[in-house]
Order: sequence, then structure tokens, then C-alpha cells
Amino acid sequence: MAFHNYDMLSPAKFTGLQNFTKILTDDPKFRESLLVTLRYVVFAVPLRLIIALAVAMLINRPSKMSGAYRVLFYIPSIVGGSVAVSIMWRNIFGDSGLINGILNSLGMDPIYFFKNPGTALFTLILLAGWQFGSSMLVFLSGLKNIPNELYEAAQIDGAGKIKQFFSITLPTLTPIIFFNLVMQTIQSFLTFTPAYIISNGTGSPRNGTLVYSLYVYQKAFTDFKMGYASALAWILLLIVGGITLILFATSKFWVFSENEEV
Repeated sequence: MAFHNYDMLSPAKFTGLQNFTKILTDDPKFRESLLVTLRYVVFAVPLRLIIALAVAMLINRPSKMSGAYRVLFYIPSIVGGSVAVSIMWRNIFGDSGLINGILNSLGMDPIYFFKNPGTALFTLILLAGWQFGSSMLVFLSGLKNIPNELYEAAQIDGAGKIKQFFSITLPTLTPIIFFNLVMQTIQSFLTFTPAYIISNGTGSPRNGTLVYSLYVYQKAFTDFKMGYASALAWILLLIVGGITLILFATSKFWVFSENEEV
């Protein structure tokens, strides 16, 4: 389909590489959406992983409520990508939403999050950080597999909590970190629903929330250029595949296996 001109109403017409040529040479929105998505991935993925690891370490401590905590913290990951949560997020950060209501009560000027490209994207990044549940569970399973003997030996040697974290916990978790990094990077490149709901499908303001998947949707179901959208999707596949290969290639420099000394 990427090699055709197809509007879903008339027969597809073969055009060769025309769609790809136009995307790469004469489509400023392609570059804009790609840059917006890259900014989103660069900030959203580390934020989600940091929160996930921090929460996993907190609930890894022995507690009668640990099972309930896991369920509660995982719920945002189940419902976080839904339309309802995206609408809730839009109401929280809207011009007359919860955040601005609090600012007004404190006598402060409101912040118009969805009228500035930078702050609009920031709300999407925050929503991504809130959806840390799946990564948290993976981190939690990794933490439970770290032998207590390592921490006991470190305590005997006089290592404090911070030293233990950087010398034992982080190196031992590097395979888990790598897995979460790859999976969350792929997922972040495919984000769609929050950007669509918050911007009403336009990517506004000034294309500040025009993530790549939303642009593919616009071309396919707004402009009825299904062949062009298919070409965009293939380019996204190649980009995500290339980044995944880079992550795998660089993993040998920082991911420790069980047989290596940490």
C-alpha cells in the first residue's frame, strides 16, 4: 500500500517511491511530528523508568499491604491509555482545570498548558510517567531475585544504602533496565490516544502535540491518503527498528550478565 496512491474510495494506483520521496523531501509536518515524538520519548521513557524503579524499591520492603500496593500502582498502566483518562488529564490541566483552580486559590496567575507547545507536550510526558505500573512489576521481580547475601556482605564491608544501590542494585538490575528501556521506547514511539484526545486530533497548539502516530492517523483518516500513511508507518517501523538495534548494540557496554562480576 505504501507504493500506491489510495483514498479508500477508488482503486489504488501504483506510484512507486513517490510517497517516500515526498515524505523525505517535501513534508515539513513529517519532520515536525518526528521531532515532537523524539522529544516525548527522550523525556517520557526515563521519567517512567525512574518512577517505576523508585516505587518498586519502596514496595519491595516486607509489608502486609505489599500485594494491595502492587495492584494500586499497576492500575494506571491498565487505564492510562484509555480515552477516559486522557479526558481526565485534559480537565486537570485545562484553562479552568484543577491545576489552575489551585493556582487561582493561591492568588497566582494561571498556566495555559494547552496553548503553549512546550507545556502541552509536558502534560503528555507527565501522563506517561504516571503509567509506570508494568515497568514497576518487572523491576520488582528483578529486585526479589537479588541475593540478600550481596547486601549482607556489603554491610559488613561498611557500605551504606547509597553505595549498595549503585554497587549492587543497579548493576544487578541492568538486564531488567535494558528490557524495560526497549519495551517502553517502542511503546512511547507508538503513543496516540492522549495526544489525540488532548488536542482534539489536531496536534495543537502549533503542532506541539503532533506525535508521529497522530500524524499517520491524520493522513489516513482525515486526508484519506492511505498509501501515504502506509509509507509513514513503514518509516516509523524502520526508525524504531534502528533505535532498537542501537540499544542492543550498546547493551554489551553496560548490561551485566549473571556470570559477570558487578
